[in-house]
Amino acid sequence: MSQKNREGKRTARERLREELQRQKTAQRRGRALKMGLACVLVLGVAAVAGVFLVNRGGGESTESRSSAKPISMGSASAASRLSIYEDFRCPACGQFENQFSDTIRELAEAGELRTEYHLVTLIDSNMPGTGSKKAANAAYCAKDEGKFPEYHDVLYRNQPQEQDDAFGKTSTLLGLAKKVPGLSGSSFTSCVEEGRHNSTVEESDKAFGESGHQSTPTVLLDGEDIYGNQQEPLTPQRLKELVAGKN
Repeated sequence: MSQKNREGKRTARERLREELQRQKTAQRRGRALKMGLACVLVLGVAAVAGVFLVNRGGGESTESRSSAKPISMGSASAASRLSIYEDFRCPACGQFENQFSDTIRELAEAGELRTEYHLVTLIDSNMPGTGSKKAANAAYCAKDEGKFPEYHDVLYRNQPQEQDDAFGKTSTLLGLAKKVPGLSGSSFTSCVEEGRHNSTVEESDKAFGESGHQSTPTVLLDGEDIYGNQQEPLTPQRLKELVAGKN
């Protein structure tokens, strides 16, 4: 075999080997491209799902936070914030309201204090009954009608004995609403009968349980407990002084 023929065969073999190598490289690139496209597709689906879950989760979280919000009275720009955790069946809460409600309203009207009412169901949990929850729901219904302060006071002025679950009767709550001018209409009645704000009350009570506070009333001025110190009992005058010190 001549030198020329040997070189021709070697060149042909080299060309074949190079062609096979190019095909393998092309195949690897094709597989890599397919895998890349698959990853992009998976990531795209995950991203869309993630956005959906974030939006959905965000909505649920916002709704939960919203449903646990207290009922606020007074100017949002007031220098002091009074947080009251109370139960309409709680005798001590009734005593607090009878002693301090006029002072709280006076400070609110002066623009010095904003009050947040956290309605809880502690007595229902400790005794048989549903009056705490139903009264709180009715108070939220009164808020819908713009009559929360008036109905709030009527409930405490007509508070039954702690063991008496009179507020567990819808008829009692609707009857007391007649003492508030303009409240006992059809929208308020249906709200009370349906328990429209029961979930809100449950969220409020759950938040109270997670707050670390264990009794009602719990009264905080800008986050500081001002009512639980038995060595220095709170008085209406003392409350005015504490609020004045914040303004």
